[in-house]
Amino acid sequence: MLAKKAYKFRIYPTKKQMELINKTIGCSRFVYNYFVGKQKTKDAYWHIANEMVQNGQLTENNWKGKKS
Repeated sequence: MLAKKAYKFRIYPTKKQMELINKTIGCSRFVYNYFVGKQKTKDAYWHIANEMVQNGQLTENNWKGKKS
């Protein structure tokens, strides 16, 4: 049987390092949220186009390919 091990570390960054860490995390969060928003917009357009297909306003929905 394998035993799982974990290690905990505590870091004490300087003010300059803390500033760099906060900038890095802030930029990462911004990029993640930006692309989540773009995906939500794309999904919204897919649903709108799908409704238009059901209403007969479009012949087919080509937004994201086939949805399973």
